[in-house]
Amino acid sequence: MILGVGIDVTSVNRFAEALERTPALADRVLVASERSMPMHSLAGRFAAKEALAKALGAPGDLAWHDAVVVTAPSGQPLWELSGTVAARMTALGATTAHLSISHDGGIATAIVIVEGP
Repeated sequence: MILGVGIDVTSVNRFAEALERTPALADRVLVASERSMPMHSLAGRFAAKEALAKALGAPGDLAWHDAVVVTAPSGQPLWELSGTVAARMTALGATTAHLSISHDGGIATAIVIVEGP
């Protein structure tokens, strides 16, 4: 059963400008393994985390570092969830958070579908 759906669209250039204006932003929203990626991938990771928060009902207590996007050998983006995000998943009865990320034309977009039994 689908418990939540979230989508986010992020301008790659605007995200790059935000990181330049506020260098601490990268440390606040991205883990070390994510920060070394190209800018379009960083914007995609940010969009993914925003979409996940929306799919989980946008509670204000989610920690950005508790949702990490990793890449499977096939290239598929997957979640590593812990802490506040894993607790929210459990509270909702959710067992899976599906993720798709795309970037083209200066835009990064992500969609998340949260499922439960």
